[in-house]
Amino acid sequence: MASRSLNKVQLIGNLTRDPELKYIQQGNAVCTFGIATNRSWTPSEGGERREETEYHKLVAWGKLAELCAQLLTKGRKVYVEGRLQTRQWETADGQQRSTTEIVIEDMILLDSRKTSTTESADDMQDDVSPSAPTETVKATKPVEVTPVAAKQPMDEKINIDDIPF
Repeated sequence: MASRSLNKVQLIGNLTRDPELKYIQQGNAVCTFGIATNRSWTPSEGGERREETEYHKLVAWGKLAELCAQLLTKGRKVYVEGRLQTRQWETADGQQRSTTEIVIEDMILLDSRKTSTTESADDMQDDVSPSAPTETVKATKPVEVTPVAAKQPMDEKINIDDIPF
């Protein structure tokens, strides 16, 4: 029986710079960018609340890379999911170098862009993954959102037996 292992990273943070999109010789898109995550705590011995920031290098490939380059900008809040990867190489002067980065497989925008009311559906899309649709659909008018409370009369009673859980 093979032993199990897991290499999975989930992060929520803000972009530290605009993404950089490049195409490798085989024509595959690769996008690199960074995000910052924060952690705060109060020391067990008391005192002031402390905070630290971690910076992460991220890489996306293929269609996800193109979408990241199109939708992300410095400062945006994003959820990413992927795996850790360490690369090693030798510099021109013979020095050994290595870097650890997160190869993302899924990305979700967590904030909204404040733009005009007629933007494309791709710009309004919150869940972006490698299998996201490639066609562009233009929104013709703003979508009206009606609060749930406005649709339900306030005097209607809810029967607990009707709740499925």
